[in-house]
Amino acid sequence: MYAFDSSLSNNRLELSDNIILCYNEEKNRGVQMSEAGHKFLAKLGKKRLRPGGKRATDWLIAEGRFSKEKRILEVACNRGTTAIELAQRFGCKITAVDMDGQALEVAKKSAETAGVAHLISFERANAMKLPYEDASFDIVINEAMLTMQADQAKKKCVMEYLRVLKPEGLLLTHDVLLKEAKESVRQELSQAIHVNVGPLTQEGWEQVMIESGYRDVKVLTGEMTLMKLSGMIYDEGWLGTLKICVNACKKENRKQFLTMYKMFAKNKQKLGFIAMASHKTSNR
Repeated sequence: MYAFDSSLSNNRLELSDNIILCYNEEKNRGVQMSEAGHKFLAKLGKKRLRPGGKRATDWLIAEGRFSKEKRILEVACNRGTTAIELAQRFGCKITAVDMDGQALEVAKKSAETAGVAHLISFERANAMKLPYEDASFDIVINEAMLTMQADQAKKKCVMEYLRVLKPEGLLLTHDVLLKEAKESVRQELSQAIHVNVGPLTQEGWEQVMIESGYRDVKVLTGEMTLMKLSGMIYDEGWLGTLKICVNACKKENRKQFLTMYKMFAKNKQKLGFIAMASHKTSNR
């Protein structure tokens, strides 16, 4: 899916070999694991924490047709990577919310460093009960959060997004895709990342949007690149990927990293990403 300079192939092999070496060294050790997968990867140095990585986020941004005049809400902004990119590229004003206070503090500092703190308001808010008036935003963007909700909670969230969207507004989402509706895969994923997740098939995700009142749902699907070596290089660059691998090989991190790495490798044909652009009708 991604094209790389062939002169870099030896470096790719070395990184892959390092991962395998870590596995062999740690194979029979019982290191306690309890940290949620996305927080663990962030600790290792990963900045793109979405199932489809930069490719899926870039597609959402293209579909959004962002501009300086549009008012944006990002739900589950985490450390602010997407919000900061949007502010830098388009100069738009963004309200970015999350329930993780520590992640919000990191996001605020990153926005200051990037010189866009005046464009982004980072706030703590519940996705199911947003503290904003009806029809307040042109675009709502929500990546990799709905996967972590039960089916009814998914609908509750997207209906709340519908409420705060202006007529003809746009919801942009990015989540984990189940290529087959198998409970065993969901359980394996939940156990590996220490979060009880509820990914859906493409039909299931589209149904959530349609039943919640959206129309003209446009979809992009693809392979999950969160922990794939080529995906990490595409998302984080060579130096970023090397930093992640070095941190992953530390004694305290090996077990959890390798458990996650093996699970995603084992289920690479069963899991993917889905990005959706869903419109609000003008009469709602």
